Amino acid sequence: MAGKRLFQDLDSDQENKSEKRIKSVPSLASVFGALITENTLKSFSSALEPVLRKVVRQEVEYGISKRFRYSRSSSFRIEAPEESTPTFKLMFRKSLSTPIFTGSKISDVDNNPLEIILVDDSNIPVNLDRSIKLDIVALHGDFPSGDKWTSDEFESNIVKERDGKRPLLAGEVSVTVRNGVATIGELEFTDNSSWIRSRKFRIGAKVAKGSSGQGVTVCEAMTEAIVVRDHRGELYKKHHPPMLEDEVWRLEKIGKDGAFHKKLSSKHINTVQDFLKLSVVDVDELRQILGPGMSDKKWEVTSKHARECILGNKLYISRGPNFFMILNPICEVMKALIDGHVLSSQESLNQPYVKNLVRDAYSKGNLLEVGEGTANEAALLTQGDNLDQQYVAGHYDNIEINRSSQQNGYVQERTTNNLEIVNEGYITTQAEFNICFTGSSSQNHINPF
Repeated sequence: MAGKRLFQDLDSDQENKSEKRIKSVPSLASVFGALITENTLKSFSSALEPVLRKVVRQEVEYGISKRFRYSRSSSFRIEAPEESTPTFKLMFRKSLSTPIFTGSKISDVDNNPLEIILVDDSNIPVNLDRSIKLDIVALHGDFPSGDKWTSDEFESNIVKERDGKRPLLAGEVSVTVRNGVATIGELEFTDNSSWIRSRKFRIGAKVAKGSSGQGVTVCEAMTEAIVVRDHRGELYKKHHPPMLEDEVWRLEKIGKDGAFHKKLSSKHINTVQDFLKLSVVDVDELRQILGPGMSDKKWEVTSKHARECILGNKLYISRGPNFFMILNPICEVMKALIDGHVLSSQESLNQPYVKNLVRDAYSKGNLLEVGEGTANEAALLTQGDNLDQQYVAGHYDNIEINRSSQQNGYVQERTTNNLEIVNEGYITTQAEFNICFTGSSSQNHINPF
């Protein structure tokens, strides 16, 4: 009995110790609860920390920038707080010269280097007392959708080069604003714009990171949207302005070897001068040659481009038994002498009879080049009756039209065209009147103009 009781007591002690050990081990629920509480506090702290930092930073920067608005001290260089209203803005001084091809220098509409200026809200130029560095970037052509944008929107619309390609912009992609102006000497696109969503680029300018705005924000600048073509298309580009000797396909809406080009070539209209001559002499015939495919809208674009042509200073004459006309290189009459009457006003020169004379001279080729001088000399040549002969002396020297060579309105040379050149210094048109082009002292020569 005593031994049995001893074993029972030992068993009872072991059970009590086991119960105490079980009670001392924490429950699984309490362990998970503690972990969740600790993680929550850490997460909350992690989430709250950047918010507090941003608020504190903004408040400190705002306080400092506000202080420096009333102080011209230059001992600090402070970047303006994000998302604040811009104080100044960048602006491209002039629009771009188009068309633009890859590998070609980009210039403004006056063929000068691009300039970026710093202005205030009223677009009045301003000049900070320090320089500002700018980054030049390419942007999507359909940005922005309105008149305003944020810096984040600007950044997100910067276009990067395609994989395996060179940087999209080459040249001076980092410039400095000094005295309110930054000049981009060399800049070119290395890739065309056909692969982006809008098929167009803009050139943008933004303040470089780390560059000081002296406590102010500066809004970015951008050009108009432009198409950038591959340099191979430069061989077919239009000339602005066109030249008289340019091939006719250099005009807008007339493509090289296209339908309009072939129609014009079939009628021997090969140059811009040919095009302009016929548009003056008989515009209806020119429209008929081009056909119905040349709509009124296209015609307006083409004719306007052609009219930008630089005519130069050459003058031409056409003459017959009872008339003498001075014309410019595209058959526009500048002055006429018909049956002894001088016609100089626009109204008189547009008379059907004068137009018929011009049309007849055009069809027969009865035009003789008189000479080339300055625009002022050309104006003097077609002035009123008191032409200053001394002014034009020497420019039309040694030219005479032989009285005997007047059949059918042609003026002929001695060797090839029977044109007689003498040293009298005047042009004789008919026995009744002479036109003097020099300063030779011949008082018997009458100036009909």
